[in-house]
Amino acid sequence: MKTSMVKKEDVIKKWYLVDAKGHVLGRLASEVAQVLRGKGKPSFAPHMDLGDNVVIINCEHIVLTGKKLVQKTDFRYSGYPGGQTITPYGILMKTKPDKVVTMAIKGMLPPNKLRDKIMKRLKVFKGETVPASYKNSEKLEIRG
Repeated sequence: MKTSMVKKEDVIKKWYLVDAKGHVLGRLASEVAQVLRGKGKPSFAPHMDLGDNVVIINCEHIVLTGKKLVQKTDFRYSGYPGGQTITPYGILMKTKPDKVVTMAIKGMLPPNKLRDKIMKRLKVFKGETVPASYKNSEKLEIRG
């Protein structure tokens, strides 16, 4: 009996559209990360990029539970003395909600070379409007 492996040419990648309005950030990020990675497919292999493409809209209406808007912070460091920037998520959600969603999904993917390839297949938009090329995407229902 032989084990069959999927070839790169045989992989069919779908486009999914996710409406983030009213969803909790972590629950949405974990389900989107699984779709991006392709874990729900029967041909999943951890060393291959078999996942689908995901477009997320209404990212500014995402929900953070508890006191995360005040207590959770984004830490960046430029590499220079005194070059650290600490931003609470409350401010980040008002200015760059797409960055919050992207960081959450990126954090749920394995830290290897595939993560960069996988993240290129994620598109996050503010508001209802989507570019015309993504209009015919299949709707993806998120649980929770």
